[in-house]
Amino acid sequence: MKTVICDLDGTLADTSADLIAAANACFVAQGHGALLDEQADALTAFHGGRAMLRLGFSRVGIEDETLVDAQYRPFLDHYSMNIDVKTELYPGTIQALETLRSEGYVLGVCTNKPADLAEDLLQKLGVRDLFGSMIGADTLSVRKPDPTPYLEAVKRAGGDPAQSVLIGDTETDVKTAHAAGVPIVLVGFGPEGTGIARLVPDALLMGYDQLGKVVRTLIG
Repeated sequence: MKTVICDLDGTLADTSADLIAAANACFVAQGHGALLDEQADALTAFHGGRAMLRLGFSRVGIEDETLVDAQYRPFLDHYSMNIDVKTELYPGTIQALETLRSEGYVLGVCTNKPADLAEDLLQKLGVRDLFGSMIGADTLSVRKPDPTPYLEAVKRAGGDPAQSVLIGDTETDVKTAHAAGVPIVLVGFGPEGTGIARLVPDALLMGYDQLGKVVRTLIG
């Protein structure tokens, strides 16, 4: 089966505002106020909770990985309770995914978001049933860019790695695809815009209305 595996944050949905709000809640609790900006720091949000905590603390002169680790659990707790306040699927996502399924493709998600949070968010966004698999950061003993989670996502979806493609938005996704030996498509509508082309993907997706055409070009 031909398979399309998608990243979640920054690929299927813009989750940055809710992620930044959760990080800012940690900073406020520590007495620093909101240290991250919803717009300016959106790109950092897609690199994970620790990246946001690290950036925020650095802005008040704190370079302490122990503190970052200590605040990661509170960050996740706040985020889990406010996971879909501002988060939205990118325009055309559902229609594009449903069209692929109608054409015989199988779909899966491979994300470095904790699996329970990813499952919850996909359910709340109303798209979980479109995917035959969902591999999160803690589903296996390794995470992207190790190729194992991607390959497992393909397997659990009932697909064939040799006829699969990864849709993502970061260098981590590029490294994952290269390690798995599959094509990589990067979205050109995230915080970096078309600047993401610097990572030299096999294709640049400028909107979900183009997804079917891009996928058919890469894997038939």
